[in-house]
Amino acid sequence: MLKITVIGAGNVGATVAECVARKDMVNEVVLIDIKEGLSEGKALDIAESAPIHLFDTTVRGVTNDYSETANSNICVITSGVPRRPGMSRDDLLGINAKIVRSVTESFVAHSPDAIIIVISNPLDVMSYVAHEASGFPSSRVFGMAGVLDTARYRAFISADLGASVKDIEALLMGGHGDTMVPLPRYTSVGGIPLTELLSEKRIDAIVERTKSGGGEIVQLMGTSAWYAPGAAAAEMVEAIVKDSGRVLPCAVRPSGEYGLSDLFIGLPVRLGRSGIEEIIAVDLNESEKALLNVSADHIRSNFEALRRVLSQSDS
Repeated sequence: MLKITVIGAGNVGATVAECVARKDMVNEVVLIDIKEGLSEGKALDIAESAPIHLFDTTVRGVTNDYSETANSNICVITSGVPRRPGMSRDDLLGINAKIVRSVTESFVAHSPDAIIIVISNPLDVMSYVAHEASGFPSSRVFGMAGVLDTARYRAFISADLGASVKDIEALLMGGHGDTMVPLPRYTSVGGIPLTELLSEKRIDAIVERTKSGGGEIVQLMGTSAWYAPGAAAAEMVEAIVKDSGRVLPCAVRPSGEYGLSDLFIGLPVRLGRSGIEEIIAVDLNESEKALLNVSADHIRSNFEALRRVLSQSDS
């Protein structure tokens, strides 16, 4: 029996649960939230769509009872709060770190052999928090960002070229945000390198739009995205459940790959039933290496901010 837990029944969490259920690849999805009735209502709504979408996955909602998540194979953590007016980055880090640490500890007490996928922001740092709180090996705790960012990158290329997204393959590394590193050299359309189809100026414009893709949606709606993030997490779940060996960019903890360690950062990995089965080594030129190092330095600054916040709360 395959069981998936989604922590947090907000827009992203509910979309993850719905996308996983519609793929009809697991027996049960448990949606859990601290707000009374929220997860139960959204789970019931998803379950009532089963006769239309024709899936047999059971979807259940529970309020803050982690015993109901016992023996889960995979957990997707979406819990956290958005940044509000007057709230500093340090404030957001401190609040979300406490939330992610708490829900991770509650979950692993009942599912010690699970794989954890983190969506909570700031994603690279929250992946680290979940890893430390779980005590799991790094192969079983990682973040979803690169799959989403690559999807946006491919969508923008498709719109620019008028080509099907089905024919676009792309690679992206680094952190989730302005310092992400899309790699046009490793991007192709129907096997044709992107650099042969678009000018450097047009590619640069697509890259910049990809970097600010999340912010573009916030400006339009006043809140962050949920359809694409939910679908991205479901794609990762599917790769694990089906043991497919999909190569996807995920926020992982490298052990010397690309000269990096002691942080979580987006790198291409091979996903399978045991989680991260391999961090894929890609040959980067000097410019690409420099961009990846800039991204790593930005992530380290967030780590330093988290340590500062935690030390202040402990003093």
